[in-house]
This record gives sequence, structure tokens and C-alpha cells, in this order.
Amino acid sequence: MSFLDKIKGLLGGNKSTAKDAIDKVADVIESKTPDSIDDKVEAVAAKAKKAVDKVKG
Repeated sequence: MSFLDKIKGLLGGNKSTAKDAIDKVADVIESKTPDSIDDKVEAVAAKAKKAVDKVKG
């Protein structure tokens, strides 16, 4: 079983839940780091959500 297959299995039909979790983690990181980092955190969160969208399964 490849790594991508494992990811697909974990996501199942819960892409929206995964995206919500990414947003929550980004919010926690933003609350604990200087404001100057917020843009970078948001950019990484957006890329992570796009990656979730690309996973088929």
C-alpha cells in the first residue's frame, strides 16, 4: 500500500472535515506566532486544502 493510498483511506469522504481541521490548526498557529507570520501560515493552509481537493477517492 503506497503512501497516497493510505492518505486516500484516511480521508475517505471527509474532505470537508480535513479542510476544517487545516483551518483550525492554522488558527492555532497564528495565535501562537507573531502577526508577521500569518500570511505564510494562510498560504500553507491554502496549499494543504488544495492538496486535499486533488486526492481522488
